[in-house]
Amino acid sequence: MRTLLMILLALASSTALAGPKLYIFDCGNLTFDDVTSFGLTNEETDVREMFVPCYLVEHAAGRLMFDTGLPLGVVGQGEVELQPGARMTYERSVIDQLADLGLTPADIDYVALSHHHFDHAGAANAFAASTVLIQREEHTAAFEHADQNEVFDPTLYEALADSNKHVLDGDYDVFGDRSVMLISAPGHTPGHQVLRLALDNTGPLYIIGDLYHFRASRQLKRTPVFNTDAQQTLRSMEKVETMVAADGATLWIEHDMALARTLNLAPAFYD
Repeated sequence: MRTLLMILLALASSTALAGPKLYIFDCGNLTFDDVTSFGLTNEETDVREMFVPCYLVEHAAGRLMFDTGLPLGVVGQGEVELQPGARMTYERSVIDQLADLGLTPADIDYVALSHHHFDHAGAANAFAASTVLIQREEHTAAFEHADQNEVFDPTLYEALADSNKHVLDGDYDVFGDRSVMLISAPGHTPGHQVLRLALDNTGPLYIIGDLYHFRASRQLKRTPVFNTDAQQTLRSMEKVETMVAADGATLWIEHDMALARTLNLAPAFYD
């Protein structure tokens, strides 16, 4: 009897200590004929297509949505021109992909955007019932001074204006056990942030928003011309790279299409 009790207690303890799960959704593609606006010459990379992901983190204490993909209005429209020489496609909405897991946006406890550009905030309005985790500088830029930043589209996240918010001043431990952390990495936008996960089987993982757009951006330490602060971006790159090295972690460039083609998308998960 005592042996059985010990086994049950061990199983309960193991379940309680199980780490988070990460689900990846395909939330669109971007194609650029010219990549010079990203701080690279067209000869320094032959990559022209970008993956646009959304991420769901399931933790014993709640669910976090990190980035929400392209605008929902693009879904099912085929190839849509973003601007001359740039196009976007989005086949199936993140809302429908969540439904495949038996979830709706109302089941998501927290939403955190790496930043508020259109390809990361596209479905943000759907998560107005979630608690928003946002860096103070991003909150000011996105909600108080959006009209001063032409690369923000407030209509994509206006429903979050009245949402419950936790305004952050730096790195933040979402669930209090350091398994899911938001790392302040400003420069691309005023309050850009990176997601750090401690996954039991996959190991430590950094999902870096738009700290880099291409592998060449990382190798050459190049910053887009539309970043709010290039020098601050370089400092954020150094900070995150130091953390990645100290953790012995994997770093995912969100827009890396070559990486995306190797990933297991939802309903598969990483743990």
